[in-house]
Amino acid sequence: MSEISTLSARILIVEDDREVGDLVGGLLAREGFDTRLARSGVEMDQALAKQPADLIILDLMLPGEDGFSICRRLRARGGIGILMLTAKGEDIDRIIGLELGADDYMAKPFNPRELLARIHSILRRIAPAVQSPGPSGSRVRFANLLFDLGARRLFRDDAEIELSTGDFDLLAVLVRHPQRLLTRDQLMEQTRGRSWEVFDRSIDVALSRLRRKIEPEPSQPSIIKTVRNAGYMFAVPVEKV
Repeated sequence: MSEISTLSARILIVEDDREVGDLVGGLLAREGFDTRLARSGVEMDQALAKQPADLIILDLMLPGEDGFSICRRLRARGGIGILMLTAKGEDIDRIIGLELGADDYMAKPFNPRELLARIHSILRRIAPAVQSPGPSGSRVRFANLLFDLGARRLFRDDAEIELSTGDFDLLAVLVRHPQRLLTRDQLMEQTRGRSWEVFDRSIDVALSRLRRKIEPEPSQPSIIKTVRNAGYMFAVPVEKV
């Protein structure tokens, strides 16, 4: 995906409530985004077949296929930002959404300025330019994995491991600080900044998700270790390729 600007970003709103869909669509259109509206998973698939999207704003309670199932399908395809915007604001719903790979989660009713800030944050993070220090095209090796930061791809031997935007952000920070303690606040600041604050446990959920993808034994992590009452440490050496 080429670098995304406000004027070129394509946003698909998947929302069956016409009033909410029109409200969000009008807000984003006034900000210069290219917006479309789908009212179900079927309509979303039809819209994406006609034109890809950079970001999906996804309601959970939809007719037919629900938002969790849609999120799972979208994440399997990769290369797209997902912001869940829903009236279901309970902790368990946030956990499930993040576990399935959503990049962010907002509950209704929402503050329009906060929604715009979160959208801009996701679009910056899904652009290929890595914003943390170091060359964006660098490739590194750790354990038995090859991580291409420029291409945003991770491999074990010849098999690619699928990374969500959140997975990539977190892993990119960790490999740039090998064998160094990072507090939860530092990880939140260097990946998503303020957008983590909506849900305090989301950084732990994200780390657990990443561990399941890269650890030989996720229940006994050897790559990303927890330092009790302090934070986390990327415990293996990182070698530039």
